[in-house]
Amino acid sequence: MSDRSRWPGWVYSTGEEPDYRFSFANERTFLAWIRTALALLAAAVAVDVVNLDISRGMQVVLVTLLAVLGMVAAIASWVRWALSERSIRERRPLPSFGFAVLVAIGLVVAGIVFLLASL
Repeated sequence: MSDRSRWPGWVYSTGEEPDYRFSFANERTFLAWIRTALALLAAAVAVDVVNLDISRGMQVVLVTLLAVLGMVAAIASWVRWALSERSIRERRPLPSFGFAVLVAIGLVVAGIVFLLASL
């Protein structure tokens, strides 16, 4: 049974109402990614306001990298939640979403930038 009064309609207009435990688990995963996005944005602010012993150019690169990762994490978490919720409603396997690899690579790059800048 679909419910067109709930937003986003493209998620809730298909399939049937799943067991609440699955929806709550999906929501917890979404909130965990939102916490990650907030942490990345907070790290960007911290790197920007703290006087580090690195060049200003490298500090700007680091701030930009962390802020972009945080913004992408927020958007990707919502997309992942929606795709997963739709799959749960349609009783299909959960979609593959390689976003965690992107965040991991971004954090490694941020670490390398910081290490190179502090040498």
